[in-house]
Amino acid sequence: MYVADSRSSKAPVAPAETRPGRREAADGSRTGDGSRTVARAAVPGTVVALGVVSLVTDISSEMVSAVLPLYLLTGLGLSPLGFGLLDGIQNGFSAVVRLLGGHLADRRGRDGASRHKAVAAVGYGLSALCKPLLLLVHTVPLIGAVLAADRTGKGLRTAPRDAMISLATEPAHRGRAFGVHRAMDTAGALLGPLTAFLVLRLAGGPVLADGGQQQGYHAVFAVSACVAVLGVLVLLLFVPNRLDDAEPSDTRPRLRDGLALLRIPGLRRLTVCAVLLGLTTVSDSFLYLLVQRRLGLSVEYFPLLPLGTAGAFLLLAVPLGALADRIGRRRLFLAGHGVLLLAYGLLLSPLDGPAVVVCVLLLHGSFYAATDGVLAAAAADTVPAERRGAGLALVGTGQALARFACSLAFGALWSAVGGTTALTWSALALAGCVTGAAFVLREPAAAAGGPAAAPGDPAAASTTDDSEVPS
Repeated sequence: MYVADSRSSKAPVAPAETRPGRREAADGSRTGDGSRTVARAAVPGTVVALGVVSLVTDISSEMVSAVLPLYLLTGLGLSPLGFGLLDGIQNGFSAVVRLLGGHLADRRGRDGASRHKAVAAVGYGLSALCKPLLLLVHTVPLIGAVLAADRTGKGLRTAPRDAMISLATEPAHRGRAFGVHRAMDTAGALLGPLTAFLVLRLAGGPVLADGGQQQGYHAVFAVSACVAVLGVLVLLLFVPNRLDDAEPSDTRPRLRDGLALLRIPGLRRLTVCAVLLGLTTVSDSFLYLLVQRRLGLSVEYFPLLPLGTAGAFLLLAVPLGALADRIGRRRLFLAGHGVLLLAYGLLLSPLDGPAVVVCVLLLHGSFYAATDGVLAAAAADTVPAERRGAGLALVGTGQALARFACSLAFGALWSAVGGTTALTWSALALAGCVTGAAFVLREPAAAAGGPAAAPGDPAAASTTDDSEVPS
């Protein structure tokens, strides 16, 4: 690793090293003389450093998430309705603020350095500051304010972080780079609940008890705050700023500037598809409840279901990201939703038993591995570098708001007709949306009227991923 220095990051990628007198193919393979070449690593150090930041931060966040429902409902006596309201506040703030984070990150300083790192640092720092505040607040309004501030930090940092990943990586390797980052991020999601469990045990607090002592929860919040600070330090010390060749601009970002990016055909198609498919993607919580009730899983094993999804995500994120670089990111994005449809079908089938639970969780994790980082990589190919943060924020916000709307609709539908019927309708809607999205994403190839670039060709990003820039 290295101490970050904005002056050392003028170019997003470095050229490949080759031995004197020998040629190198675009994909780093051997050339006509059969000699081995030394290719530049597909995943730059910036991506690995950001992965470490996300891993450490996710440990901190998931420590709190693992105990927060129990702490609020049993420790403070909050009603389920109040908890649902707080959960909605978290999701809503994160989705809306993401647009602001993308716009602020695209502004450059007087030295020509982009502000992606600065905005991301503010986001990570704000979330770290909120962790110890949970030790001081004990009423619903104050807890809601702290959680809203925490989600504001998450919304601010998401688009700048993804923009830094895309700008530091060659277009041909973006799928793999985002896969590496998401795998490290998911590793933190796995370690967070386990760390919270250990802290509760060491602090003498209850793990699953009605009420009980609160010092265990306070210990979790304190340790979480320390871990979050460590993540901020890694970002500041080991993630470099990137210098841009374009002239700096002090223009204040506006919401309509972000919406104007939808005039880019490739970004518009991706955003429409992300929203369309997000409207039919059942939230994780509902899916786990369906698994538990439909398959008769014991309540004591319910907390392990998210770990099953995260484990599959962790194992498959990198290989599926590399696969997206070869066969096309949009194609894999659609295939991932097809995998989710298989998971729905398995839940609706008459099959039962532990094997079905394992298969559903494996398919669920595969869905995230094939869509989360892959969508960000595909969106990065459609937006010019100087507007990368706003473009990624636009796609991410559209998807997040669509999934939030789906959660509300699915909850109402479950209350009206039951979980199985609600899932059946959702599966039918998802199948229709996947078909429609496939048609929308095939439009650029049809309109081009020319041969498509080979999946492994670095130039494929501008052909198959529709990198149009408006005049």
